Amino acid sequence: MQRRDFVKGLTLAGAAISSQVAAENGTSQTGKPPKNSFKLKYAPHLGMFKNSAGDDPIDQIKFMADMGFTAMEDNGMMGRTPEMQQKMGDEMTRLGMTMGVFVVDKGGNGQNTLTAGKPEYIDIFLKGCRGAVETAKRVNAKWATVVPGDFARNLPIGIQTGNVIDALRRGAEILEPAGLVMVLEALSDTPDLFLRTSDQTYEICRGVNSPSCKILYDIYHMQKNEGHIIPHINWAWNEIAYFQIGDNPGRNEPTTGEINYKNIFKHIYQKAKADKREFVLGMEHGNSIKGKDGELSVIKAYLDSDNFAM
Repeated sequence: MQRRDFVKGLTLAGAAISSQVAAENGTSQTGKPPKNSFKLKYAPHLGMFKNSAGDDPIDQIKFMADMGFTAMEDNGMMGRTPEMQQKMGDEMTRLGMTMGVFVVDKGGNGQNTLTAGKPEYIDIFLKGCRGAVETAKRVNAKWATVVPGDFARNLPIGIQTGNVIDALRRGAEILEPAGLVMVLEALSDTPDLFLRTSDQTYEICRGVNSPSCKILYDIYHMQKNEGHIIPHINWAWNEIAYFQIGDNPGRNEPTTGEINYKNIFKHIYQKAKADKREFVLGMEHGNSIKGKDGELSVIKAYLDSDNFAM
């Protein structure tokens, strides 16, 4: 089904969501569900709504905008052709959408070796930074995700930290003139990963000491690795440039796990407003229910979690 046809039939397919949206925002003259209005800049990723919008990236971006999302992220953007990157960037500009993160493609074995300090792996990383600058120009991106990789088990932790800082400083020298910020993401996927907590990431960012090296605070991973989410956000606040979302367990949309996203979103909203800052919050999670019904459930979960008193 095409995006346009789906939007026309959304009232019947998602009666619960349509009722909620109509109650909150009114009903359009065309009979379509009104565009949702979110307090925060949530960013779906490509593939999240493909059952509703189809496989074409441009149609998916249009669908996100139709549903009221004002940002989009795409980890694999560097793997797309320059022509597709430009097309996507142009469409987001036309729709007034913000491009969220994409992942810096470090390629090959360089992905897991910044901790070792080997020149050949640093060269691969720097090549990825140069490619990221070109990609960012096409899609109007401000942030690109970097993961230092695995522990170098033969080296003391302080030496590994120094190696990472040295590599990231060199990367920042490439990114800073272009206005591109690498956001460091601490992960929980395996115990081999070097970057694990927000305070460790904060320390590295302060060591790099560049506006082009900041924190990507992924709430899902940090719930698993450190918990105590709101205090950790406060402690690392000055170095955080981007957030990502996923409930735990399951890594699906808010309301499906243990994390009280309504409180977290409210806290980020109020603190950002007080500091005159704005964040993109990437929806880096799966859908708990398959198919179009699951995609409707994702939208409803964000409507519910974004519905907090200011």
